[in-house]
Amino acid sequence: MHLEILAHRGWWHQPEEKNSPTALARAFAAGYGVETDLRDRASEIVVSHDMPQPGAMTFDALLDLYLSYPTRPTLALNVKADGMAAAIAERLTARGITQYFVFDMSVPDTLGYLAQGMTVFTRHSEYETGSRLDERAAGIWLDAFERPFVAPDDIDCVLGRGQIAALVSPELHRKPHEDAWHVWRDTLATRSDDVRVMLCTDLPDRAETYFTA
Repeated sequence: MHLEILAHRGWWHQPEEKNSPTALARAFAAGYGVETDLRDRASEIVVSHDMPQPGAMTFDALLDLYLSYPTRPTLALNVKADGMAAAIAERLTARGITQYFVFDMSVPDTLGYLAQGMTVFTRHSEYETGSRLDERAAGIWLDAFERPFVAPDDIDCVLGRGQIAALVSPELHRKPHEDAWHVWRDTLATRSDDVRVMLCTDLPDRAETYFTA
C-alpha cells in the first residue's frame, strides 16, 4: 500500500500560516503533497480558502514554487469557485504538472473539468453518498463531518473499484485523530502494494512517523 501525505493548506505551524507561501514551501521541501484552495479575484486565480484578501498568493506563483523543489508530490486543488477549469488546465499543462487532482466543484463545473481531460476526485461523506460522476473520477475524497472518522468499509469500497482513496483526518474538523489513525493503519496494513491512499492532515510530520513506523 502506498500512502501519500497531503499537508492541509501547507505545513503550517501557526494558523495564520495556512495557505501561505511559507507553509506551502515547507511542505514541498519535506516532500509532502498539499491540499490548497483556489478562488478567482479580478481575473486572477489565487490561493485562498475564504474571500481573497489583498496580497493573496496567485496560482501561478504556487505552481512556480512547486516546480522549484525537486520532488513532485500531489497537488490537491480544492476549487472554491466556478468557471476556472480552462485557466487551471492551461497553467498546469504549460508547466508539465501531472501530479494533481481537482475536487469540490459544483456538478456542472465538474463536467467542465472532465471535458478538459483533468484528474478529478469526487467527494463522499455522510451527506454525500455518491453519484454517477464517481464512475469518471480518479479518486474519492472521503470525509466525515459528524461521524468520528471515515469507516474502513468506505475505504475498501473505493480501493476495490481501483480508485485512489483520499482520507480527511479528523483534526481538520477539530476532532481527535488518534483512534482514526490507529484503525486506518490496521486497515491499510493488509492492502496490496499497488493501491494508493492519501491522507490529508494538519499534522504531516506526525502522520509520516506514525504510518511508516
